[in-house]
Amino acid sequence: MFPSDPPPSGSGFHALLKNRPFMVLWVGQILSQIADKVFFVLLIALLSEYQFAPEMENSMRSALMVAFTLPAILFGSAAGVFVDRFPKKKVMVASDLLRFGLTILIPLLPQKFSILLVITFLSSAVTQFFAPAEQAAIPLMVRRENLMTANALFTTTMMGSLIVGFAVGEPVLSLARSLGGESSQEFLVGGFYLLAAIISMFVKIKDPAVINPQAAINPISDLKAGLRYLWQNRLVRNAMFQLVILYSVFAALTVLAIDLSEKLGLKSEQFGFLLASAGVGMVLGAGILGHWGDRFHQKPLPLFGFLSMAFVLGVFSFTHRLWLGLGLSAFLGLGASLIGVPMQTLIHQQTSESMRGKVFGFQNNVVNIALSLPLAIAGPLTDKFGLRGVLLAMSIVVSVVGIWAWQNTRNVLKDAI
Repeated sequence: MFPSDPPPSGSGFHALLKNRPFMVLWVGQILSQIADKVFFVLLIALLSEYQFAPEMENSMRSALMVAFTLPAILFGSAAGVFVDRFPKKKVMVASDLLRFGLTILIPLLPQKFSILLVITFLSSAVTQFFAPAEQAAIPLMVRRENLMTANALFTTTMMGSLIVGFAVGEPVLSLARSLGGESSQEFLVGGFYLLAAIISMFVKIKDPAVINPQAAINPISDLKAGLRYLWQNRLVRNAMFQLVILYSVFAALTVLAIDLSEKLGLKSEQFGFLLASAGVGMVLGAGILGHWGDRFHQKPLPLFGFLSMAFVLGVFSFTHRLWLGLGLSAFLGLGASLIGVPMQTLIHQQTSESMRGKVFGFQNNVVNIALSLPLAIAGPLTDKFGLRGVLLAMSIVVSVVGIWAWQNTRNVLKDAI
């Protein structure tokens, strides 16, 4: 449901493919996203080369994951303030070049776990600047009527890179090492970042952002202005809340998928099949919205999405057949796309140009903080109440949130008329 008029003809993937600057940005996004996923696989693989007691393996892995996720919590909002003051293209290029440099530093520095943690932390911190710059660049390159398609395409490639990156990461890194020897893995991943940076140099963005010396002196005022803007803009705030709920559900499912996979007859380490099926569903849904999104204008897509996800979560616990479980997972991903794509588009449409970096930085910040809670409590709750109890409770919460968000959006639109 959107407050604007239905888009005119000329929307859809065909119209977007004619936008060469955007297509260059999109190709760069693909390379950067894949590099991020393969980089994470590389970090886990490198742990086997560090000598520590066997009983410390899980602790070391946890420390690495904390170093990877902590910068999103610490720097998400601050990065958004920075993005609003500097040209988006330069921020994206610099971010990819810095991540390239940090990645190839790994084999050049002493093989110490503390150094690996620092490089992981710094690389993740740089990513926090890249993400809001990329999101804020989209409305500068795409017409308003093509924003749904653009977000659908970015969502499709984001999920595709998630599937491809985690699926082929280990085989590709192993092949690189067998062909190129030691350090070839790091140079391969770094090469992805370098290529993404080179491609981003050719992106043409009509960016009104200029360096403001005052911003460096008092960034807190910019952060407060962004929070105040977000609080006053109920549509944007409501859309962001729905995205937080969506990502929280997927975070919980990441933990629950292990028990679910065993219930469906898979091995516990094969839980990725369920997550991959959800990714396929999201890609399918994003593709449908991107091509025919104008036909669904003024439809309560997020409500349909939340109710679809609630249905799947409720039925999951009663499913024992593998084909049905994979199908339900894909349907859940399809429902998720009905929330993610329209709500991200709404944020693009309703956020003023001067506030986009702050809003997207804050969104990145809030989402990553929200992800921590379900990751932390999903396991203990399952141990105490059982898998079925947790899934049914999630189904009820998702239904209530979906209905509440739909009604709240309707009320905001009525007030605006």
